[in-house]
Amino acid sequence: MGKIMQGILGGFSGKVGNVVGASWKGIDYMRIMPASVANPRTPGQVSQRTKFTLVLDFLQPLLGFLRIGFKGYAEGMSAFNAAMSYNLLNAVTGDYPDQEISYADVLVSRGSLRDVAEATASAEALQTIEVEWEDNSGLLNASADDNATLVVVNEAKGDIAVSLEAGARGDGLASITVPEAYVGDLVQVYLVFNTLESLLATGGRESIADSVYAGAVTVLA
Repeated sequence: MGKIMQGILGGFSGKVGNVVGASWKGIDYMRIMPASVANPRTPGQVSQRTKFTLVLDFLQPLLGFLRIGFKGYAEGMSAFNAAMSYNLLNAVTGDYPDQEISYADVLVSRGSLRDVAEATASAEALQTIEVEWEDNSGLLNASADDNATLVVVNEAKGDIAVSLEAGARGDGLASITVPEAYVGDLVQVYLVFNTLESLLATGGRESIADSVYAGAVTVLA
């Protein structure tokens, strides 16, 4: 699309020939209508649509969290679209029809705060999930009192559980209790370091780290 920054005609809306004019967030733009496609189900198109559906289905339950987790990258688009864009490029593996989400490559948050090299999730009794990591406080901008948030994605239920203040970086350990309805389900677990007060206030990139995949566990009763 071509943005209309200045010009004697200014912005316009509607259709002129195969050109459509519109405005989004105060920005006037034009785009060319796509040519008709004789075969809209070529292998490449079907592969791309499948990839899009996979990522959309996985991220939709995370919508509320992604508004925080990707806020620093919501430039010219919504935070959710920024998350979709990143994960479409990085978190789908395989060739059609064997495409699938690569959970270890998914990011549910993105930022410049230091993360950790790895984290490990384990299922405990009473619907509790624990995540452990090696404390790396003092490296770059990592601080012992950085907040540790846990995000649990339950694809079977199309739901997530989040504990914003599950622990601190310096603890090397955090835990979350998930709903009883999750018992017996395989869930994906992510660790997100952040400076919570700044994160909630500004959502800047420096207030949150790239999420770290802690693994998949089956929730115990």
